[in-house]
Amino acid sequence: MSIFTAALQVTSSDLTTYLYIAFFGLLFIVQFAFGTRLQSYFAINEISRGLNKLRVMKDKARKEAIDYLINVGKAAADPTQRVDQFLDYVTIMPVDIDPSGLVGKIDHVVTTNNDRVRSEVGALLNQSNPVTISISENLLEVATSLNQIHKIVRHYYLLGKKTNSYFTLVQLQMLMPMIIQEADALLNATDSFRMGQPVGDGIGPVVVSKLMAGKEKRVIAKDTVMAVTEYKGRKLYVLKADGPMAYVGQPGMAIQKIIGEMGVKPSAIVMIDAALKLEGEKTGEIAEGVGAAIGGIGVEKYQIEEAATKVKVPLYAILVKQSILEAITVMRKEIAEAAEKVGEVLNRVIEEKTKEGDEIVVAGIGNTLGVAQ
Repeated sequence: MSIFTAALQVTSSDLTTYLYIAFFGLLFIVQFAFGTRLQSYFAINEISRGLNKLRVMKDKARKEAIDYLINVGKAAADPTQRVDQFLDYVTIMPVDIDPSGLVGKIDHVVTTNNDRVRSEVGALLNQSNPVTISISENLLEVATSLNQIHKIVRHYYLLGKKTNSYFTLVQLQMLMPMIIQEADALLNATDSFRMGQPVGDGIGPVVVSKLMAGKEKRVIAKDTVMAVTEYKGRKLYVLKADGPMAYVGQPGMAIQKIIGEMGVKPSAIVMIDAALKLEGEKTGEIAEGVGAAIGGIGVEKYQIEEAATKVKVPLYAILVKQSILEAITVMRKEIAEAAEKVGEVLNRVIEEKTKEGDEIVVAGIGNTLGVAQ
């Protein structure tokens, strides 16, 4: 009996080993033959769900824009058809084969685009309230951005399916969470714009508006105002976008005019702006640095750097950290409370980097929605 039992145990052990080998062999074959197809299937399902979310977002943004034009803008006729045409509106950047004068060409194209958008929005509305016009422009820009994001994602999704491109689908699948996050931030921005409340990106104009209070203002560039004030024997040329409209102005052109046309020889240019924080950083943290603190496609940044370089003026930056969602939605408490601290940092920079009798340019950069001067 003992020999028979031992034989059974050996046979059972061998059978288990063979089953394990067969299982892992089959798993390897399935993974080798069908693994890519299975992963593509899961990627397609995930992208499809994300694409549906993007479609809902862009439809909602479109509806918000149309409703605002009708209910607040008092559009004379149904603006739906014009809005749908506007959503596919494109701006063609100039050729960059010859970089000579490229920034000027980009500036011209962008300015033409902004002027056309404003004129078309003005034609749709049955009023001339500049705040309403600026909010309508921003709502349409949000709707256009979401429409473009949806179309691009849909393009690569359908292309990946059509060509059975596993790598295209997997790359898109990995990017979908970040795409959805940015799209969601854009959609949330519509509520801020409709209510006309200051957004996180407006922290620069908020700080500068306090320096402008009670001072005479003048238009220095398109949608940009300037005031002259003093601080401890220094003469400050303070500028921001014209509020409370939802504009960012032309600070680059304004600084060029102050230095060029007005003949001001500043000892320093101090720029205050919002900055995208890294994950793990706290909202409202303040960072100091040097350089032109301004976003966009680079035209304004180039103009400021060019003006500062010609007269050898140092550029100082004061940044308030925030996420992309916080930058384009109603200004949070942490960001608003940072304004007082930024004012203290600004005073310290002026005292440390300049002396009495100097002239200084202070620019509050950002969307000045809801921030007057």
